[in-house]
Amino acid sequence: MNRKNISGTKLKWTAALVTAMLLAGSAQTVFAGDTVYVNCDVLRCRSSEEIKDSNIVTNFHYGDKLERVSTNGDWTVVLVNGQKRYVATAYLSASQPAGKASVQNTSSAGNETGASASTASGTEIGLSSGYKYADFSKINSGKAILYKSTADSRKNKTVCVNAGHGTKGGGSVKTLCHPDGTAKVTGGTTSAGATTAVAVSSGMTFADGTAESKVTLAMAKILKDRLLAQGYDVLMIRESDDVQLDNIARTVIANNNADCHIALHWDSTSSNKGCFFMSVPNNASYRAMEPVASHWQQHNKLGEALITGLKGAGNKIFSGGSMEMDLTQTSFSTIPSIDIELGDKASSHSADTLKQLADGLVSGVNSFFGF
Repeated sequence: MNRKNISGTKLKWTAALVTAMLLAGSAQTVFAGDTVYVNCDVLRCRSSEEIKDSNIVTNFHYGDKLERVSTNGDWTVVLVNGQKRYVATAYLSASQPAGKASVQNTSSAGNETGASASTASGTEIGLSSGYKYADFSKINSGKAILYKSTADSRKNKTVCVNAGHGTKGGGSVKTLCHPDGTAKVTGGTTSAGATTAVAVSSGMTFADGTAESKVTLAMAKILKDRLLAQGYDVLMIRESDDVQLDNIARTVIANNNADCHIALHWDSTSSNKGCFFMSVPNNASYRAMEPVASHWQQHNKLGEALITGLKGAGNKIFSGGSMEMDLTQTSFSTIPSIDIELGDKASSHSADTLKQLADGLVSGVNSFFGF
């Protein structure tokens, strides 16, 4: 055990931990202030030594430096904001990896990485068949791209930015509205009572003839740059006019590679109504269905934080800032996830307007994560 340059307090803490483990008959190896590095594209960090969606705390990425506390072989304990967390030992390295990670699509214990490959500007991440709910997707040949912040102060949080629409052929394919096959409980693009919905709708057209999908993409690119500058890593679902990922694929990729999921949209009305988020319907059966049951409160909390940020940045807010809606995205999300409507077809989508909206969204993200 290396005890160089360790404070007396940390030595006492480590000694106490070693004693406790010996008494318990643990086979763990204990370290004091040991540094290890992530040696895969995406490494899930968990609150316990179990492979399940509900215990994912955050994601680490290639080259991230971690403080190792102990290891028992398959699992390594690291300190994250002063708390013990668990990561798969197989994807750690004692020395800092050089360059970008190579293609990762492992099937070893834990399957802690998704299908991904390095690019010059980011890491492509596809829909892994090992992801929960992946089998419900019908359009999934496309790739999202993960960008790592180079800001001096990184936040170790990944925000999924999902530019709504933009999947050619998505309107002719249908997927289940809910993972349990039950019917929608509200209306919307798809009527209440339906069990399937279009995989990705084409979106509306603004009053000036601009397609909604082009505006959501422009908004996503501005938001990406703002978040990276703030120290967030960003998972971009779409960076071109077409990505072959349906709403379920987008959601499931976000579930496994991000800490929150923000889908950008504008409403189809024509009253310049302002911003609002799609809140989880106050319906007992819907809120009892998994994964909604375990996550709906965090979905609404994220939406409320974004609306507060948008309002603070001077953006117009519609009514109380929310509208109940049963969405495919919400129905399959296992991380805080929200559809944010940034206006409607009569609203301005000028560069200045998009920048003001981005200011509000970043403020909301900071508030949600406590920064």
